Amino acid sequence: MEWRDEGILLSSRRHGETSAIIEVFTPDHGRHAGVVRGGTSRKIAPILQPGAQLDLTWRARLEDHIGSFVVEPVRSRAAAALGDRLALAGLNAVTALLGFCLPDREPHPRLYLQTEQLLDLLDQPEVWPLAYLRWELLLLEEMGYGLALEVCAVTGQRDDLAYVSPKSGRAVSRAAAGDWADRLLPLPDVLRGIGSGGDAEVAEALRTTGHFLTAHLATDLGHAPLPEARARFVTAFTRRL
Repeated sequence: MEWRDEGILLSSRRHGETSAIIEVFTPDHGRHAGVVRGGTSRKIAPILQPGAQLDLTWRARLEDHIGSFVVEPVRSRAAAALGDRLALAGLNAVTALLGFCLPDREPHPRLYLQTEQLLDLLDQPEVWPLAYLRWELLLLEEMGYGLALEVCAVTGQRDDLAYVSPKSGRAVSRAAAGDWADRLLPLPDVLRGIGSGGDAEVAEALRTTGHFLTAHLATDLGHAPLPEARARFVTAFTRRL
């Protein structure tokens, strides 16, 4: 069994004396693991940094084996991330969430493309938080938890949408919310793709997406809590407001 693809490195861990096991996200093969022989060497270890863009060749005797990767660097994103604390926190959040959420070996080409575009914006802090918010919305959609924010769930109207139901993920208008408003999540315009939104508005929107990542996606997956890297990114972002 053999295939070649390009992908984003999600994680790397030592395996034996000289090898490493890596997880990558590729457009055609989804989240995929494999062994890199000599992955701890001085030549290869610097390549295996989270977020790195890699040319990958995977081989295995049988399809369900873990197999091995031969990797070649396409581009590194370490410089952009290490030069800025928020960029590093964002990179860690993206790679951790993908490793946590993605099913093994299931392609998500649309999510892959947006992930690659997002990581290529790491050195542009003025646009990165909004791009990250839009990426989280797509992640929820691809995992089956997309938000329905175009019309009010109660009245069917499109005007004055101000809240999101924490249970259904559907929009609720200000009038329909009534006395229940304090139990609903905020729906800033930027969450609906309206305007570019300031940092405060993006932070408010991340509170809403964070609820669905934590209370719905992570809960339904039935394993560990949402990666702390996501909370660390949100904390770093809100501190700069």
